[in-house]
Amino acid sequence: MAWTLEFAESARKQLRKLDKPVAKRVFDFLEERIAKDDDPRRLGKALKGELGELWCYRVGDYRIICDLEDGLMRILVLQIGNRREVYR
Repeated sequence: MAWTLEFAESARKQLRKLDKPVAKRVFDFLEERIAKDDDPRRLGKALKGELGELWCYRVGDYRIICDLEDGLMRILVLQIGNRREVYR
């Protein structure tokens, strides 16, 4: 069963700021590999500390921070950014 993919407004803005090829690569990764998978936790890793309930995916030098809502089967993308900046 596929999960639904939603973007927070901040993630939409961050995605629009990326170069077109990078943005396409990130979006395709989310759409093809994560949302279509029965278990989106198979890829990526859980964050630690204050962000412990969130999940992180890696696409090259970019990181995608998501909230996985099991009851709704929804992936809410919260942040997209370069690995140097996204955890701040």
